[in-house]
Amino acid sequence: MEETPDPFKGSLIVLLFNFQNMKMVPVPDQAFGNFFEGDCYIVLYVSQDSAPSMDIHYWIGNLSSQDEQGAAAILVTQLDEYLKGSPVQHREVQGAESTKFRSYFKNNLIYKKGGVASGFHHIESNIYNILRLLQVKGRKHVTATEVEVSWNSFNKGDIFLLDMGKVIVQWNGPQSNRSEKLKALLLAHDIRDRERGGRAQIGVVEGNAEEDSPELMKIMRAILGQRSGPLKEALPDDTPDYCQQTANVRLYKSGQLVVQEIATQPLTQDLLDSSDCYIVDQGGSSVFVWKGMHASKEERRSALSRAVGFIKAKNYPSSTNVEVMAEGGESAMFKHLFKSWREKGQTQGLGNLHAHPEQAAQQRMVDDASGQVQIWRIEKLELRELHPSSYGLFYAGDCYLVLYTYMRAKKQQYILYMWQGCHATQDEIAACAYQAVAVDNKYNGEAVQVRVVMGKEPRHFLAIFKGKLIIFEGGTSRSGVTSPEPAVRLFQVRGTNEFNTKATEVPARSSSLNTNDVFLLKTDMFFYMWYGKGCSGDEREMGRVVSDVVSRQEKQVVMEGQEPAEFWVALGGKAPYCSDKRLQNEKPPHNPRLFECSNQTGRFMMTEVEDFAQEDLDQDDVMLLDTWEEVRSNPTRGHIVPANPTRGHILPANTTRGHIVPANPTRGHIVPASDWRSFVNGCTRLMCLDVI
Repeated sequence: MEETPDPFKGSLIVLLFNFQNMKMVPVPDQAFGNFFEGDCYIVLYVSQDSAPSMDIHYWIGNLSSQDEQGAAAILVTQLDEYLKGSPVQHREVQGAESTKFRSYFKNNLIYKKGGVASGFHHIESNIYNILRLLQVKGRKHVTATEVEVSWNSFNKGDIFLLDMGKVIVQWNGPQSNRSEKLKALLLAHDIRDRERGGRAQIGVVEGNAEEDSPELMKIMRAILGQRSGPLKEALPDDTPDYCQQTANVRLYKSGQLVVQEIATQPLTQDLLDSSDCYIVDQGGSSVFVWKGMHASKEERRSALSRAVGFIKAKNYPSSTNVEVMAEGGESAMFKHLFKSWREKGQTQGLGNLHAHPEQAAQQRMVDDASGQVQIWRIEKLELRELHPSSYGLFYAGDCYLVLYTYMRAKKQQYILYMWQGCHATQDEIAACAYQAVAVDNKYNGEAVQVRVVMGKEPRHFLAIFKGKLIIFEGGTSRSGVTSPEPAVRLFQVRGTNEFNTKATEVPARSSSLNTNDVFLLKTDMFFYMWYGKGCSGDEREMGRVVSDVVSRQEKQVVMEGQEPAEFWVALGGKAPYCSDKRLQNEKPPHNPRLFECSNQTGRFMMTEVEDFAQEDLDQDDVMLLDTWEEVRSNPTRGHIVPANPTRGHILPANTTRGHIVPANPTRGHIVPASDWRSFVNGCTRLMCLDVI
């Protein structure tokens, strides 16, 4: 069968759909982000990054008619069918748009009075016969709403743009912050450049210092008249209670006649049947519709209308967001509501358990880990430098500092790893952090500090030791001498190459074995290399490499199921162990996620920033960048960010040091800041259609 050509292949396109004569009319570039309150719009977003996806948003103006809303829903269904059901459908309502929708309009989102049916049309360039007042709200994603041109529309907390065609006056509310003022100014510049051809003048008035701008106030009074009475108090932004949303997640099966509740949180993926459609209710704030690949055509076509009917039946606000998605095209927010979501095709046969070794550049590491290494151990809360002969031999009861030095652009760069054993005391962990600061100060604060918890070592850290990292039980810090070596020791070896291999000592008993790994059993009399039935040839080879580091004794290879009696005697007798062959779970290609942290409402909340770029990082905010292997924070001006150390690595961001976390978390951990845009700004296209 001949492959269907990509209808959206090419440059960025913005289209306007006219129902009156069924013609596609392009939306003017200068009107992008402008929405009439009396119309409905359709936005098609096509992403061509590492995980290509499509999203269809249909936007409903507050003053749009039921006929327009119905026509928009029909067009969305037809467009979805044309694209073979792959897009995720979103229902957006004016003033309550999803963060993903707002992220498409970085500069502005302007609500305009009227609609095409009322004779209003999108503004053309170089038209100056204009008089309007825009109320600007938002810190990350700006929305501007046309309001009555009167002092009665003003309040203390928002920013207002008085647009008079050739002159735009920005009035900053006394309680507005610096970030909001900057965003509003960018909006004013955008209006000037796109709608006025750069020929309009912009002035700024501070609401708490109007006397400092007498000429601009004279212009405002000429239009608005003399202000009588005090300004209104600031209007709070409507922020949903996220804790309440996640606590009330419910799953419904959408049948032909009834919608039946079948589960509440925590939800599991096995509750979804490919032959049916389901509704997930996120506490009334959002409604998700999941269409199974084997559901009937009628069920799939009516998914969006059933979601709208569900909202009405539940008496939810009309502004409730709706997402409709097909099986296999689930959005990140939908998968987030389920426990342990598994991607299709995530498992592989035993012949392809592990990826082949790759070059350091492909793995997004700073280099091939061939730089200089210096290691200290925390002993009696002080630093004790180790001899190079003991590099890579760590103890679970200790903490270590590993300083890695490499060259970039003919300049030395530093990474300081703080490795914490799982049995180290709190005093030792605290001393490790304190000593890391001292070492960092010796290098003028230029070292990138990385906290590494035992068992969560990043790829670059493992690569430093060339597949010879061995973690022993016991420790040296508390007694000052190395713990006596046990008569029997058992090591679990995991890894397929020198970039990802390590050996960890485990309790010397049969129950510690695992059919999927290589184990090294060392006694005073013999040394066994035990190969589980599920391990690969690469794992066996790395087991041989590690065994030469553990001991110089003659090695005996033992295959699972062919163990000699002495083997089980050394382990205290044969006992059950994990013997189920695994299908290796490769790390899914999760996209990085950026969160803004705030306690302005009296409760600490994290809000996700959709489709983020580097300009979304604000020095007045606390941000968390989650790459699924690492969590990077940028606390500023004394902010404290709570972190869960069991999730991964917490890296304090230092923007002056030129390092960030890569967008592909499965291929490395630290990259130069100059590579940021190539990682997070994928090839994207945006289409906007207006239903009229």
